[in-house]
Amino acid sequence: MGRSSGTRRSKRESNLTINYTVLTALVLATLGPLLVLFFNSLKSNAEIGQNPLGIPRVFQWSNYAEAWRIGGFSTTTMNSVILVVATVAGVLVLGGMAAYSLARLDPPGSGIFMGYMLVTSTLPVWLFLVPLFFLWRVLGLVNSLFGLTIIYTALNSPLAVFLLRSYMIQLPRDFEDAARVDGANELQVLTKVILPLSWPGFLTVGLVVALGVWSEFQLALIFINDPSLFPVTTSYYNFTTRFSRDWALTSAAAVMMIAPILLIFLALQRRFIEGLTQGGVKA
Repeated sequence: MGRSSGTRRSKRESNLTINYTVLTALVLATLGPLLVLFFNSLKSNAEIGQNPLGIPRVFQWSNYAEAWRIGGFSTTTMNSVILVVATVAGVLVLGGMAAYSLARLDPPGSGIFMGYMLVTSTLPVWLFLVPLFFLWRVLGLVNSLFGLTIIYTALNSPLAVFLLRSYMIQLPRDFEDAARVDGANELQVLTKVILPLSWPGFLTVGLVVALGVWSEFQLALIFINDPSLFPVTTSYYNFTTRFSRDWALTSAAAVMMIAPILLIFLALQRRFIEGLTQGGVKA
């Protein structure tokens, strides 16, 4: 009996060792490039050529200030912040109301509408990019952060509706019924009852949309041609084109570009995972 329990314990420890080894390898593969990028952002170009993977011998913190000044990232970062905030607000408001209607009010044709959104959301934007660009030019929305926000909101709203609807469906109806008995209308039920109960889902959608908008490049490159309206991704592309051989400055600019959204994700990752798992329990 003691021998069999010892055998099981040794097998379990062996399995844990394998799991930890695999997880450690994945962590190194994920964090390794980021560490190399951070180290290179603190080196001179000469040191990068001599020591491209190691820790800097002399920390060149001035690389960040110089890259920030030369690249004009103070303007482009603010443009990206405006795009992120406006898109997240629009997606949460429109997607939240649509999800509440589909999950709680059971409007006629809701199943057909969900099927339509499921099909259309899988279509790549490149299928209708040319007519969209001509329409935006006629409407005067090219070279406009507002016009780009509309596109981002439209592209991200289906995800918000699907995720928030699946999250709201599993909420108990008792609180809503009690609020309606007390005289609350549907908007009050949504804002006073449903929203506090489903805020992890809203937080998850907001984080996913923010990550996508901050890192989006191709649509911004097509619809924004004015350098003063560039988001941070487009300005970084132009910066790397100008200073393609200055690895120290381009590495510093890359760190500044990814640092804000990475810090936000790390701070909210538990809520993000919670919202995804709870929202996916019931569709």
